Amino acid sequence: MNALILIVEDEEDILELMEFNLAKEGFETIGFLNTKRVAEVLREEKVDLILMDRNLPGTEGSEYISSLRRSGNNTPVIFISAKDKDEEIEQGFERGGDDYLTKPFSMKELILRVKAILRRTQKTSNEGNLTYRDITINPASRTVIIENHPVELTKLEFDLLHALMSNQNIVLDRDYLLEHVWGGDDIYQDRTVNVAINRLKEKIDPDKSKDYLKTVRGIGYTLC
Repeated sequence: MNALILIVEDEEDILELMEFNLAKEGFETIGFLNTKRVAEVLREEKVDLILMDRNLPGTEGSEYISSLRRSGNNTPVIFISAKDKDEEIEQGFERGGDDYLTKPFSMKELILRVKAILRRTQKTSNEGNLTYRDITINPASRTVIIENHPVELTKLEFDLLHALMSNQNIVLDRDYLLEHVWGGDDIYQDRTVNVAINRLKEKIDPDKSKDYLKTVRGIGYTLC
């Protein structure tokens, strides 16, 4: 089944152009000019990706996504917005965005970003294994292999690496990691994530030659 993409864009000509180009690539789309029916569609359809403008009538797009995240909806989101200042882009990620494309943008870049997000979020795996460069992890057996050699990780370190490898090329902020790796316990703080990331780096790259992990200042972490 083709991926279903929900688009919220208040400029009708841009919305129609996005729908046309995505349809040419084989995607199914549902388009809206505002957020009024988005929650209803998310309840009734299996939406694979949301493309969300921020400058919308009524509800600002990133605030709407933030409310979706608080309600437990984890559908991947790409913000597409004329808000292009560093702090605005950072805000988009902090409010639950998985990627951010600034206007004006090319349809080719949009398609590439859509395909990249879907590759990482849809269920495609080799017997459940996840791979990144020379790292392979098996979630069922909770084993890690690097360059054909097993690497011993604690449960926390494994869960952290699994979260990063499940979201390749997506910057995961500290709040996301605290929620999904530590379980959202309020006793944990940002420094907890920093320490765990450093321990994980030492385990998977002891001689610091591979730089698997990258810190995105002010946002979070991603695989390089």
